[in-house]
Amino acid sequence: MFTYSFESKETKSLYLQLYAFIKADILGGRLQAGARLPSKRAAAKNLGVSVITVENAYAALQSEGYVYSLPKKGYYVSEIAALFPAAAKPLPAVQEAPRETDPAYRYSFAANGIIPENFPFSIWARLMRETLNTARAEVSAAPPSGGLTILKEAICAHVKQFRGMEVTPAQVIIGAGTEYLYSLIIQLLGGEKTYAVPNPGYAKLARIYESVGVKCAYVSEDAQGMDIASLAHSGAHIAHVSPAHHFPSGTVMSISRRHELLNWAAQSEERYIIEDDYDSEFRLSGRPLPALQSLDSAGKVIYVNTFTKSLSPTIRISYMVLPRALTGRFYERLGFYSSTVSSFEQYTLAQFIRRGYFEKHINRMRNYYRKIRNCLLEAIQSSALAALARVSEEEAGLHFLLHLRTDAADADLKQQAALAGTEIRFLSEYYRHTSPAIPAHILVVNYSTLRMEDIPAAVKALEKVICESNSNLAELN
Repeated sequence: MFTYSFESKETKSLYLQLYAFIKADILGGRLQAGARLPSKRAAAKNLGVSVITVENAYAALQSEGYVYSLPKKGYYVSEIAALFPAAAKPLPAVQEAPRETDPAYRYSFAANGIIPENFPFSIWARLMRETLNTARAEVSAAPPSGGLTILKEAICAHVKQFRGMEVTPAQVIIGAGTEYLYSLIIQLLGGEKTYAVPNPGYAKLARIYESVGVKCAYVSEDAQGMDIASLAHSGAHIAHVSPAHHFPSGTVMSISRRHELLNWAAQSEERYIIEDDYDSEFRLSGRPLPALQSLDSAGKVIYVNTFTKSLSPTIRISYMVLPRALTGRFYERLGFYSSTVSSFEQYTLAQFIRRGYFEKHINRMRNYYRKIRNCLLEAIQSSALAALARVSEEEAGLHFLLHLRTDAADADLKQQAALAGTEIRFLSEYYRHTSPAIPAHILVVNYSTLRMEDIPAAVKALEKVICESNSNLAELN
């Protein structure tokens, strides 16, 4: 007979306490398989609880398979010993997730996010409320695999006006982040293909490809963009490029090189180009060169862009534009995938674009970043860095290169800057070890998270690190 003692302070109801007691006895071997449990009335009388309490506890145990019942005979303990090995392996320690930001850095020339207050919160919030009030049916339905038509139509109009692209809504595929879209592209084109990535290049890109078992070829670039001879020699089938503004070198691919790349792709049915146009909106001087996709007459370019850079990292909405020949293949092979972006977010973004808010936001941010860049360049020219550094690739995108005249090692400079609370990264950090000659002393200066009021102090901190390193070297010599 049961001899359990119920805790009056226990927040759980009596039947859950009884359930837990019996379950513990079963798992601990104190109640053997096949043993008959006391009748509901006998157990209730012995424990001083109601029959309903015992009945609910027995029902919970039976639903989970700890006991079973036989008509007119009662409840019996189930055979569950096989489910619990005698010597269970210890569970591995759970590692903590890395911190999102490092509070040790007071200034960062390496971060590539945005300043939160630059996001148009008031307009976005108003459109969200409006969407909830006027489009409840639309946002309650599951979006199609490729995304909502209303957003795809808005994107078609946008890329036509700003990137010279004539595409249909069927060619546009919406996804939560470019990483997800890359995985779809790999499934569409084939994981057995070799994918060419630039060297130097964005390290995360190669990690994404390699994490799914795709072979990567690291292709060098010159002043005009990805080197076509190196690309051909690599044996790659797919070339991943950022013609509008390559990160981290800042190279803008020339028109002649774009045509060379298109010719390379046209030489084989298996060859395609992934055009990553991630920050094309922020060319700060001169007219942007046309998108590679707009020059493509052979259907070889898969265009990829994101709203993460232009709006906010929290807006995890990206899109790709497939060549017409690949569109049917996508829906045939991958159309079973559910959309990874909610209808509510897609509808809100569609209204943001259609009503001209996105264009106004881009224009405002372009002016804002131009002022930040100019202020930063002026601060560098007014400092001791002017005699120790040369600026290049400052006209496109949200970073430029600072060529330092120093004999100090990049790693030493980076460490000294970190000790001083300043985060910096060098171009040499973005090269793969396969590169025969890795240039040193070239700083990649990201300025999208710099605030105007912090620029003088940030440049002063950088100036101090470079000048002190040069002084230390002079003393050693």
